[in-house]
Amino acid sequence: MTTYSPPTQDVEFILKHVLRMGERTDPANYAVIDEDIIDAVIHEAGRFCRDIVAPLNPASDRGCTRHPDGSVTTPEGFPAAYRAWTESGWGTLSQPEQWGGQGMPHALFTVIEEYLNSSCAGFMMYPGILSGAVATVDAAGTDELKAAYLPKMVSGQWLATMALTEGHAGTDLGLMKTAAARNGDGSYALSGEKIFISGGDHDLTDNIVHLVLARVPEAPVGTRGISLFLVPKVLPDGSRNGVSVGSIEHKMGLHGSATCVLNFDGATGWLLGDENAGLAAMFIMMNAARLAVGVQGLAHAEHAYQRAAAYALERKQGRAMGQRSNPAAAADPLIVHPDVRRMLMDARAFAEGFRALVLWTAVQLDVAHGAADPAERQRAEALVSFLTPVIKAFGSDRGFECAVNMQQVLGGHGYVSEWGVEQIVRDARIAMIYEGTNGVQALDLAGRKTAKDGGKVALGFLHMIAGECDAAPTDLAFIADPLGKAVHHGEAAVKSLLEQAGANPDDMAGAAYAYMQLIGTLAIGWSWLKLATVAHGQLAAGEGDKAFLEAKLITARFYAEQQLPLCTALRHRVKAGAGAMMGLSAEQFLRG
Repeated sequence: MTTYSPPTQDVEFILKHVLRMGERTDPANYAVIDEDIIDAVIHEAGRFCRDIVAPLNPASDRGCTRHPDGSVTTPEGFPAAYRAWTESGWGTLSQPEQWGGQGMPHALFTVIEEYLNSSCAGFMMYPGILSGAVATVDAAGTDELKAAYLPKMVSGQWLATMALTEGHAGTDLGLMKTAAARNGDGSYALSGEKIFISGGDHDLTDNIVHLVLARVPEAPVGTRGISLFLVPKVLPDGSRNGVSVGSIEHKMGLHGSATCVLNFDGATGWLLGDENAGLAAMFIMMNAARLAVGVQGLAHAEHAYQRAAAYALERKQGRAMGQRSNPAAAADPLIVHPDVRRMLMDARAFAEGFRALVLWTAVQLDVAHGAADPAERQRAEALVSFLTPVIKAFGSDRGFECAVNMQQVLGGHGYVSEWGVEQIVRDARIAMIYEGTNGVQALDLAGRKTAKDGGKVALGFLHMIAGECDAAPTDLAFIADPLGKAVHHGEAAVKSLLEQAGANPDDMAGAAYAYMQLIGTLAIGWSWLKLATVAHGQLAAGEGDKAFLEAKLITARFYAEQQLPLCTALRHRVKAGAGAMMGLSAEQFLRG
């Protein structure tokens, strides 16, 4: 049975040859990395995830245990693996040097995020939120709070949670009721219940830093009255704070992650930022989490693909059509069948193209945070903001779809637990829901990220793709030409959205999901143009691994043939707006 193997050759190709990371000197933290550091992340971090973390995945599916005292035990092997994680220093890679981190590019840590999520998604849920939590406390905390908490968070000695959701509110945070009463000494007493809190309690660290949304007295209604608080599990004097686990949620998958109901019973917390301005601070963490969820989609697709490809090469089933059949064999391997190839190629084309997009976006995030030129920082920040809902929603959608298709490759064996793919499917499903459902992400892309600025960033992004299509070598016309035509569908979709935003917001909302799919399809197509350009150049120069590079060109052609044509239909779906979606009365949705 195949186990996970980090895709080191593909990552190396993207970082070194497509993004040329080792040649960058801006931002400043790129100037201090060299080929040895890049190689260590690609290969040594991959070895850690393969050897230490991946073996945890079967045990992860057996879940966590809540004890009568409210404490939670993680699956067997998690504490030892987490100790190895912190001792290795991989978690500090891109954390701020001021607080004990190594200060390296976020793009390098994104590689490790993918490896960890593929190895064991349940394990990754514990340290996965930490970078966003550190950034939030660093941006909004007082000097005293930062000094007290950030060194231990950065080192991994303490983990963190993001406590937003309440049972009656869900995505609508304006409905939340958790209260924060002023204690008179600068601290607050928080009371209320939060649900769906990943890592709400565990046995990996002796303290957990909860970042909690709550309302102070006389707060305005809705989201304008939300404040953000730092609420530790253990108080500075060593006593246990008034926060406890009510229960662990019973879930479809991701059982290794303790998803808790947390009860705050007068728990002591400290304000992050200003009163009634908590949502802006929390979005620092939310946006980091949304990009991380897109990486989860990539990881699920990659892991499922590896298992399905190995199975298709070994499993004998049916006879090939045409000349590929072996007359001496009773049956041929599944890999000879075009429909099996269709599913495998689709997953491969998504994973490799999306990996390039995710890593390119991670570089832009580094530029936004540290480039010397303010205009360059602003441009990169706008691109990251535009692509964040795409990476989260399109990435998790397609990651889950690929995992399901890989389950199909295994046939009946894909439905039973011993082959591992059905666990990937169950673990992947939540990514489309948490950190803002994908429908919410699509609305964000259509409304705040496109209509609000008159389509300036969206059209600029599409213009950038069109320019690269025009500059592509003639030999790459098989991807550049259909991508260039697809860009026109994207431009038409932006125009339709802008018209809908002014005339009928329901039409814009109805078009949003198709628009998100269209931008996602185009963005991955653009990545494939980049990948194909480098592969073509290396082959022409007689450089690199010939089989690897030829596979890149074939996969790029597959994406051009099978995915880019979808942009035509998606454009028309955007233009249709809400259409018949809003035609039925509410009562007509109920059957008699």
